[in-house]
Amino acid sequence: MTLLQPAGLLPPASAEVAAIVVQGLVKRYKQLAAVDGVDFAVRRGEVFGLIGPDGAGKTTTFQILAGVMEPTAGTVSVLGRPPRDARLQIGYITQPFSLYLDLSVDENLRYSAGLKQVDEALFEERRARYLKLVDLDRFADRLAGQLSGGMKQKLALCAALIPQPQILLLDEPTTGVDPVSRREFWDVLAALSEEQVTVVVATPYLDEAERCHRVALMYGGKLESPDTPARLRAGLGLSRLEVHAGDLARAEQVLHQLEDIEDVQTFGDRLDVLVADPARGERAVAQALGGLSAGVSRADPTLENVFVTRLRRQGSDPPLLDFPSPLYRSFSADAVAIGAEQLSKTFGQFRAVDNVSLKIHPGQIYGLLGANGAGKTTTIKMLCGLLPASAGTVTLAGEKDRLRTSELRRRLGYMSQKFTLYDDLSIAQNLEFYSGVYGVPRRLRRERIDWVIDICGLRGQENLLTGQLPGGWKQRVAFGASVMHQPEVLFLDEPTSGVDPLARRQFWRLIEMFARAGTAVLVTTHYLEEAEHCHRLGFMVAGQLVAQGTPGEIKARQPGQLYEVISADLPRAVRALRALFAEQSWRVSLFGDRLHVVLDEPDAHLEQLQALGPTRQVGYSLEDAFISMVQRARQETS
Repeated sequence: MTLLQPAGLLPPASAEVAAIVVQGLVKRYKQLAAVDGVDFAVRRGEVFGLIGPDGAGKTTTFQILAGVMEPTAGTVSVLGRPPRDARLQIGYITQPFSLYLDLSVDENLRYSAGLKQVDEALFEERRARYLKLVDLDRFADRLAGQLSGGMKQKLALCAALIPQPQILLLDEPTTGVDPVSRREFWDVLAALSEEQVTVVVATPYLDEAERCHRVALMYGGKLESPDTPARLRAGLGLSRLEVHAGDLARAEQVLHQLEDIEDVQTFGDRLDVLVADPARGERAVAQALGGLSAGVSRADPTLENVFVTRLRRQGSDPPLLDFPSPLYRSFSADAVAIGAEQLSKTFGQFRAVDNVSLKIHPGQIYGLLGANGAGKTTTIKMLCGLLPASAGTVTLAGEKDRLRTSELRRRLGYMSQKFTLYDDLSIAQNLEFYSGVYGVPRRLRRERIDWVIDICGLRGQENLLTGQLPGGWKQRVAFGASVMHQPEVLFLDEPTSGVDPLARRQFWRLIEMFARAGTAVLVTTHYLEEAEHCHRLGFMVAGQLVAQGTPGEIKARQPGQLYEVISADLPRAVRALRALFAEQSWRVSLFGDRLHVVLDEPDAHLEQLQALGPTRQVGYSLEDAFISMVQRARQETS
């Protein structure tokens, strides 16, 4: 007779290497089961990903694992002990930034060492090692408040590592961090995993989940069986087709009516279509679209496809409701809705934005991408009139003059990078306030506020204080507040930061709905997969716009070729390739069970890749293209 293991537990042969074992975990708050019968185990040295929507129970699980909260029922073993007894061996990075902004990098580290009673000699040794590992050794005297978002998260990781814990618990550690810093952060986690540090990480970014050894979906307090990213994608049972068409909106409508189609998602220059049978799906798509289709190609499904499909099958897909009034614009389709000509901004001796020129037409979604400090937010503030330019001209809603008038402002929508609603007001009070600020007629306010509450899934909770909402829910309310007045021009500065995959999809469906009605949208994001939704992109590096084009054009323009390597000994392969590209380590990136390697001259190094394991050429992702472009630009200016 074979005994079945609880979902997610390791088989008995691997039990001795388990760092964390959770069985029947329950946490209740009165009648609410935040965590409801969870079972899983994490191996020593494993990077284990916990994925799920806001309110799924991830943070509660982390707090129990960290020993700062007791469970209602069930057992939790961390390094063979109850979590409270293992706290000196646990490093925990909470979701909000938890360090002291008015202390220097060194002072934050020394404070963390004092809390965990680290000997002075050990502190000095570890401080030097970990600051070098996260590339902050040059900034030891800088105040934490003066660091970029990515540097702050590296400092938080460094502070957690000073006591040299065996377990790292990371609750959305890279939210708001740019792609270059995110990749560097995950490279550090891979190095720690090699040293048998166990990492449990929650992330809303499913491209990051690809870098985990195993991942598990958490929803409604329950956890599905963990597995490797590769097996999860294979277990989806669906294939992905990339469909290019002249009229994407019309093509999407047609494809939604086909029985053979499981899902259709619109991106900037293509549709992603999920089908059970790729050959049959290709024929059905080609036949249904006829002259609309410009090409159909097969592609591997993504982890986002996996998790969104599972959540939708559980009935958790947020509603997409039409705006309660017909959307309109007051300027012609060929006008320049948002424009800049040689736009610059200087602060003292520092040029934050340097001769930026761009044009965005009505109905177009333009993505402005760049690392932290590249000048994106400064550019947006100049474009929407919040900050005067040092040089250059701005066009806004077809106007070049009188850009600060109240009449023009009412035609704009703006969602800032930082959450801009009032925490001590209720959701309904915030929406009432912003409908007044944006001049929504009183006779229309009730239906517009109701629309925001319904698309956010907050019906019945509108009197809840906004400060009590998780970050992802706050972002939904802030987006609704920014579009209640039917803006003709919409600025969105990292609108989906910290938002779960299903809510992120709804965000983009709403953005596309406004764009199709003629709204011009300028959006910034650090999540490169969602940048595929934009019609055009601009890449900023050190204040300059270094590239513009459609997502497909940007990827096609990249020099060199991208190769995927699957090695039986990934740590050895990473060390060998990084030694090969000593001054260009960005060329090598670890993705869970495989590597991505950028080669400019394949003939010179392809044999070395093949010696490490099966190797194939793959197409650039936007993240690969972005990091390659940023790093090449930095090399040219250094």
